[in-house]
Amino acid sequence: MAQINKPSEYFNTVTWTGNGSTQSITGVNFQPDLNWSKKRTAGNEHALVDAVRGATKTIYSNLTNAEGTQLSGLTSFDSDGFSIGSSGEYNDSGQPYVGWNWLANGSGASNTDGSITSTVSASTTSGFSIVSYTGTGANATVGHGLGSAPKMVIVKRLSNISSWSVYNSTLGNSNQLYLNLDWASTSSTTWNNTSPTSSVFSLSSDNGVNASGNNFIAYCFAEKKGYSKFSSYTGNGSTDGTFIYTGFKPAFVLLKCSSTTGDWQLIDTTRSTFNVCNLRLQPNLSDAEAGSDTIDILSNGFKQRNTFGNFNSSGATYIYMALAEEPLVGTNNIPATAR
Repeated sequence: MAQINKPSEYFNTVTWTGNGSTQSITGVNFQPDLNWSKKRTAGNEHALVDAVRGATKTIYSNLTNAEGTQLSGLTSFDSDGFSIGSSGEYNDSGQPYVGWNWLANGSGASNTDGSITSTVSASTTSGFSIVSYTGTGANATVGHGLGSAPKMVIVKRLSNISSWSVYNSTLGNSNQLYLNLDWASTSSTTWNNTSPTSSVFSLSSDNGVNASGNNFIAYCFAEKKGYSKFSSYTGNGSTDGTFIYTGFKPAFVLLKCSSTTGDWQLIDTTRSTFNVCNLRLQPNLSDAEAGSDTIDILSNGFKQRNTFGNFNSSGATYIYMALAEEPLVGTNNIPATAR
């Protein structure tokens, strides 16, 4: 498996201050195909826009709402970032914002690998794809375009109110989480008790992922050496907490307690520039950014530095997604360093 030596070519985080009008946000270093943005102070929603559905088409990770058109939100994807209007979700005057950005492959192309024909925008290098499809209401497969089996799949029904269904390989194909809820992992036939393959992911007739005639979007993630890791850890309930090895210095960590209730947690090194990382957002809540010691970012992983139930309860199980700032050792043989 080839190693990605410059992760920021495929994922990057930017911050900005709103001006209450319009502005172009630069510094992403590529034209993003998925943007996930959040106002860091007041309780605005987590807004997601992707190139397959098109700019202005917005869904919210903390809500069950159907897709909406936000003409004053994210208005275009640009060569070095994106442009925004005056919406409070992106651009209230004087307010701080953060945007997480992924590279796929533009607006996508038809994929017939599954029993449902999908539209797929995929980066096989970084293991990320955006998949659009229409449900059939019967057991089905959907092509994801990655060439390797996804470790995580996040699905949102666009046509109607519905929760965000999350497949995670650690939990297996008979369980799921919900991105908009604090629930523990629940037993489910959503994935038709079938793990994703190198070409497709499987669906049951569940309305949340496959309602007949409804439109859906899926974000699929495969693991890539030096760039991404999807796994789990067990909390120890100590400020000298569990160390989680990823094989790279993380830039972004998304985690969730799967064995009991607890809010999703999102930490990045653009907002928290030194250890202990103390700025976190919660994808299932509209809450403002919280400030409290959470984790240390290390050259080869991350370490828990708290006893909070959302991060590190003794004996609890947590699933996580980590994306790299830099690999542990790149092709130039210069090792990554802790902060």
